[in-house]
Formats: sequence, structure tokens, C-alpha cells
Amino acid sequence: MTPATIVFDMTSIALAEELLLLAYDDQTGKATGSRIGLDLGMAAAVLVDLALAGRIAYADGNLVVKDPTPTGEPIADAVLAKAAADVPHTPAQWVQRLRHRLRERVLEDLVARGVIRDVDETQLGAIHVHRYPTTDPAYEAEIRKRLADALITDAVPDERTAALATLLVATRMEPALRLPPEESARAHERLEQIASGAGFSGASIEDSIVRPSVALVVATLGRAISAALGTPKVL
Repeated sequence: MTPATIVFDMTSIALAEELLLLAYDDQTGKATGSRIGLDLGMAAAVLVDLALAGRIAYADGNLVVKDPTPTGEPIADAVLAKAAADVPHTPAQWVQRLRHRLRERVLEDLVARGVIRDVDETQLGAIHVHRYPTTDPAYEAEIRKRLADALITDAVPDERTAALATLLVATRMEPALRLPPEESARAHERLEQIASGAGFSGASIEDSIVRPSVALVVATLGRAISAALGTPKVL
């Protein structure tokens, strides 16, 4: 008997889509910040969603499939099937393997669902440039509200929001929060507190209030992203 498809347990959209919407300017439809950081973060986000759904876990230095049952989310399910059929890989290997063309796939899905639109412009008579301004702002509004609520309270937020906060720090995408300069330092401190309190960085996994299996995956992916981006330049 074919196992039933389990619907993805998430608020509205996948974590990779949340990162992308935060990174793209609503009006101009252009990506802001580090493109490599965004691509690495989105690759990690797909894996985090699979961990949140109980499909993968971190074991013996690798990310391994614990349950191959589809989640109902096409991109995540494609990755899950690939992971189930392949030899185990480290978190660092996975983010590098997944980041190529992932953004294009996510953009296509969001356009198809009417969240953003594809504006195809021709420059210099031959070069096609695509912009993706927002069509339905409700999705991003919900994301920013969750993050804002997390930043103004001392409570550790839910697993997904804590994971998103951790990925924002690891990918150096905090400018995407669009906070005034006087609030940026406090926001950075709070984001790091969230990551530590959730067991994603700093604090012991045993002290985490989220599932240890999820905490391990997020922690190792965060370190993989930070290592791939290298030491930030000091201006």
C-alpha cells in the first residue's frame, strides 16, 4: 500500500520562500544583499523544513532520511527523494548541492501562485532582466509580523520562526529586516539570543526547548553556511 501523503506542517509557505520574500524588494522586485548567502540559506531552509516535518535528521556527521513519506511540498519532496536514493552527505555538501537553480524554481512557484509577478525587461536591446515585484503582500506581512513579535519579546518563538531567525543571522541577511540603524544592533543581539535559546547555536542541545532532532539539523546547517561565506569583511 502506498503511504498517504503527509501535508507539510508550516504556517503558510516554505521557509525557503520566506527567505526569498524577505530578500526581494517588494516594489523593484530585485534581490537585496548577498546572492550567495540567499542561495545557501534557501538550500538550508529546504532541509530545515524536512527536519521540522520529521523526514530527515543529523546523525554521524551526515543528514540522513528517517521517513521517506512525501510531505506534499514539491521542492522538499524532490530533495527528500534524492536524499533517500543517494548516499548520506554532510550539511555542508547538501547546501552546496541544493543551492544551484533553487532560487529560480522557488521564484517560478511563487509566480504561479500569484504571490509575486515576473517582469521581463530587455536591456541594451538583447539582455533579458527579470524582476519580481510583490503581487500578494499578505505572505510577507505574516513573515515580518512573526519576526517582529519574536524580536520584541524575551520568549523563545516557535521552531519555524526560531529557525528562520537563525538562518537570517547565518546568511547575513539581517538588513532584509529593514530596521532603522538605531534598532539594528538590538535586533542582531535578539536574533542571536533566539538561536542560542532554541539550541541552534551556543547553548547545549540538551537545554533546547525545541526538538533536539530539529536543533541539531539547524545548528549544523547554520555552521555550514557561515563556513561557506567565510569571515565577514570589516569596513
